Amino acid sequence: MKKNKLIIRILVIMTVLVLAACGGNEETTTNDDANTGTEPQQITYVGDEESDSVQEMHHSSSGEVPGGLVESENPTYPVDSEAKINADHMGGMDGATATITGAYDTTVYMVSYTPTTGGEPVEDHKWVIHEELENAGEEPFQSGDEVVLNADHMEGMDGAAATIDSAEQTTVYVVSYTDTETGEEVTNHKWVTEGELSPVE
Repeated sequence: MKKNKLIIRILVIMTVLVLAACGGNEETTTNDDANTGTEPQQITYVGDEESDSVQEMHHSSSGEVPGGLVESENPTYPVDSEAKINADHMGGMDGATATITGAYDTTVYMVSYTPTTGGEPVEDHKWVIHEELENAGEEPFQSGDEVVLNADHMEGMDGAAATIDSAEQTTVYVVSYTDTETGEEVTNHKWVTEGELSPVE
């Protein structure tokens, strides 16, 4: 009889322990679920990184160019030819082999501006062409001139007040290439100057 009571007590204690353990697991699961529910709110860094990436130069474009832009009659690198890019406006560009998709004679500017979307000023942005500046007349702007940008290479650029850092009369190119870092196909990137290209060896 005593043996049976002892066995029953052991079974009762074991049952209580098992139920307690199960209850503990349920609470843990509930907490995990609650944590899972809060995870999306904690992904602010991802959102911040996306915002920052938007500030980077847009890799590809439709290939449309501003009205009044004059095609180069005899460019060093004709349309459909290839050239090596010697510029690092963005990662994966320097050293890439580009296919020329457009060649135009114009004045090209390096500019500094504060994005209309806020944030830090952008210094020495390469490149904006004469036809992408508001009220651009026949005469090119000079270093130090204040202008308004009509270009959307980067978010917050269109409509921004800018200062001309440098000006150069040259042939500018629209190029397509494969990003050397990501393997991404970049199409109709604007702009690369003639001095930033060299023959493919």
